[in-house]
Amino acid sequence: MTTQPDERTVDLAIGGMTCASCAARVEKKLNRLDGVTASVNFATERAHVTAPPTITVADLVATVEKTGYTAAPASTENAADESRPLRTRLLVSAALSVPVLVLSMAPPLQFRYWQWVVLVLATPVALWGAWPFHKAAWTNLRHRATTMDTLVSLGVLAAYVWSLWALFLGDAGEPGMRMHFSFVASGADEIYLEVVAAVTTFLLAGRYAEARAKRRSGAALRALLDLGAKDVAVLRDGAEVRIPIGQVAVGDRFVVRPGEKVATDGEVVEGSSAIDASLVTGESVPVEVGPGDAVIGATVNAGGRLIVRATRVGADTQLAQMARLVEQAQQGKAEVQRLADRVSAVFVPGVLVLAAITFGAWLATGSAAHDAFTAAVAVLIIACPCALGLATPTALMVGTGRGAQLGILIKGPEMLENTRRVNTVVLDKTGTVTTGAMAVHDVVADDPESVLRAAGAVEAASEHPIGAAIAATARARIGQLPGVDRFESLAGLGVRGVVDGRTVAVGRPGLLDVSANDDLTNAVEAAEAAGRTPVLVAIDEVVCGVIVVGDTVQPTSAEAVRRLRELGLHPVLLTGDNERAARAVATQVGIDDVVAEVLPSEKVDEVKRLQDAGRVVAMVGDGVNDAAALATADLGIAMGTGTDVAIEASDLTLLRSDLRAAVDAIRLARATLRTIKGNLGWAFGYNVAALPLAAAGVLNPLIAGAAMAASSVFVVTNSVRLRRFH
Repeated sequence: MTTQPDERTVDLAIGGMTCASCAARVEKKLNRLDGVTASVNFATERAHVTAPPTITVADLVATVEKTGYTAAPASTENAADESRPLRTRLLVSAALSVPVLVLSMAPPLQFRYWQWVVLVLATPVALWGAWPFHKAAWTNLRHRATTMDTLVSLGVLAAYVWSLWALFLGDAGEPGMRMHFSFVASGADEIYLEVVAAVTTFLLAGRYAEARAKRRSGAALRALLDLGAKDVAVLRDGAEVRIPIGQVAVGDRFVVRPGEKVATDGEVVEGSSAIDASLVTGESVPVEVGPGDAVIGATVNAGGRLIVRATRVGADTQLAQMARLVEQAQQGKAEVQRLADRVSAVFVPGVLVLAAITFGAWLATGSAAHDAFTAAVAVLIIACPCALGLATPTALMVGTGRGAQLGILIKGPEMLENTRRVNTVVLDKTGTVTTGAMAVHDVVADDPESVLRAAGAVEAASEHPIGAAIAATARARIGQLPGVDRFESLAGLGVRGVVDGRTVAVGRPGLLDVSANDDLTNAVEAAEAAGRTPVLVAIDEVVCGVIVVGDTVQPTSAEAVRRLRELGLHPVLLTGDNERAARAVATQVGIDDVVAEVLPSEKVDEVKRLQDAGRVVAMVGDGVNDAAALATADLGIAMGTGTDVAIEASDLTLLRSDLRAAVDAIRLARATLRTIKGNLGWAFGYNVAALPLAAAGVLNPLIAGAAMAASSVFVVTNSVRLRRFH
């Protein structure tokens, strides 16, 4: 959903929804508002709304309330645990239902007037135990709508009223008259109190288990939101003052003692320590940090005392951004779920019609009234649109939540299908296959110090990793560097500027020609043969040196490439570096297909070339120059250690600088998609098979109630299995 400049998005917490039909009604009502586009998720009980400025939040809330539900701006505080009130109702109903079933199903235990005892026990279950179903059905009826609760309430009340008629007006109430089990034909005065009690208890048990499982499916997101520190010790005039985290401002300096959480994103200004980021990024090995290093809020200080300057607070922190991405992903709908939603919207009216047809058909064929009634009630009770509504969102909730725990952010459900179809993965070299931590290995020149000084001064204005390595080495060896004038970045080739009145150009061999200097030519060839990058330096248009810069291959990249192949993916190494350097890295990690010496704009062309050849392409990268290729690829995977632009352009974001995370991301996305399809297959298959069986009289209402409850529970618990993904 693309938001126009004059639109805003609002997330509402919706209360009172009991099935997918409810969500479909709320969504339909909201979308009828002029200029409003809404998506309502039954599993998360959230509405994601895009509305023009003329539509206020109050208007949206009022629309939802007119539909028969409650609404409020969404927050973590209004995510209530629905299972607690259900538990009490379930326990009481179960305690009353057990003796009802025992007396009904065991004739030797029956005594004079036993059916009246059963009536006394079953009545609280029918009226109080099933009250949530009756209340929701009545609320929807007042708005001329039907939901899953309509079917349940009708089935329970019909069986109860029929039983009352048989007891008080028929012969079932006569002393000594046996009450038969509901699927045994025993005369026109058959009573169904055991159906009333058992079905209500089964459905309460199912709804309780469903609520528990739904809460477990959202546990990862709640845990993510709870990771942050609650207060922080800031420095005020040299003294520590502990304040709530919400009062921290950008620029504040705060203290992080050993074992404490880093309060917010910041930069270390004093001290050194090891930071455990496993809870945020999934990275198991603590990272050493010191002055100048960035730290992420909610990570844990595992070593010494640190003083950190806050750089991002509140909604701007990485933790908050992670939570937003996960929430947005959970609110989205895959195309296959939209089909399920359309089916759910007409499901309940269809079942009501089917139940009426079933009753009439049985009577028309000469069957007894109680047999027709039994089949109709079974149809009402066995139908389960809830499973259809829960199939995708519960799997998505668990999958995205588990991904967040592993340092993998899935942006939305739409990209899940792409992970299944992908057969080629394009890997950017620097910062993806390699560490991206470039270092100067050698300076070949008649005057190495002056060459390094000039190159370092120009590269100090560059953001490229190679330039940063040259500038850092120059500062370390020479000290303070001179300023640069008229700095110019030449995309994919190098940089140029004026240092101390002299024009200095620093770049790849394609920018500068060294063919006239045998020593420098040999240095370039030797560097490329070793898999390193030669950077040429020209002063006043005369090439006077070669700086040899080297990156190191990630120790886990070879394993990651092997695992990508096991997933059926063909790896391609894509880099702006020279062919020989790229081949050297590719050989180390086991990649045969290499595309080297490409400019940033040409990365998009390479992705398109593969797509034109019939490949479905995933792109893994981390830099600004990868953003366009990430957006062009069928599946964009951004390393979270990279730039915000790359992350924004991607479908999956990896918070670990480990290529194995890309493998895990694809595996998790595929596992989530398999779970969604399995859930939908079960939900559709169950209803297609169960409704005709119930209409044919094969399934009695007791079995129907148990099957209906089990259907929703199966879908949710099947999704919860994703929590064990590793």
